[in-house]
Amino acid sequence: MFQTVLHAVILGFGLILPVGVQNVFVFNQGASQRTYLGALPVILTASLCDTLLILAAVLGVSLIVLTFSWLQAALYGIGFLFLLYMGWALWKSKPSAVPSSQEQRQPKKQILFAASVSLLNPHAILDTVGVIGTNSLNYAGGEKWVFMLSIMCVSWLWFFGLAFAGRLVGKHDTSGKFIARLNKVSACLIWGVAAYMSLQFV
Repeated sequence: MFQTVLHAVILGFGLILPVGVQNVFVFNQGASQRTYLGALPVILTASLCDTLLILAAVLGVSLIVLTFSWLQAALYGIGFLFLLYMGWALWKSKPSAVPSSQEQRQPKKQILFAASVSLLNPHAILDTVGVIGTNSLNYAGGEKWVFMLSIMCVSWLWFFGLAFAGRLVGKHDTSGKFIARLNKVSACLIWGVAAYMSLQFV
């Protein structure tokens, strides 16, 4: 049982640690919100979306994505368009040192964006299916559930910690300049992912 948990933890961190659109968005929200609780909608949405993808991968439901080539193409196309918009929104954003009350009252927008960067990311879906789904085949019965739940725990802990790290950075960014620069770097990263996806789509 210990080996199963260890395998899941190492695999989970190996997949989630690389800087990606989802991680960038969660960190940015932690940094830009007035309080840590302000980033909670994003944290919960990202965690729940990851939980859904992991569950689908382990249960084999998401293998449908790999079966139909047109579905993969559609994912890449939709993901490409969304990432272009996401990058543009980040590049144009002008965070202030003290976010306005209006900026704080947008949980629906936060949830929508978090769900989009989580579920409209073909690489995240394909990695989940190809890596987590494949590794779960080594287990059966109770061990498979332990494996799946362990990876889910890694995901939840990571997003809570990532937003907290962003909040620490945001508290020391009294001018808002660091967040503005971070947003521009994030936008370039997102456009880079979009460009790579366009090549995959073609």
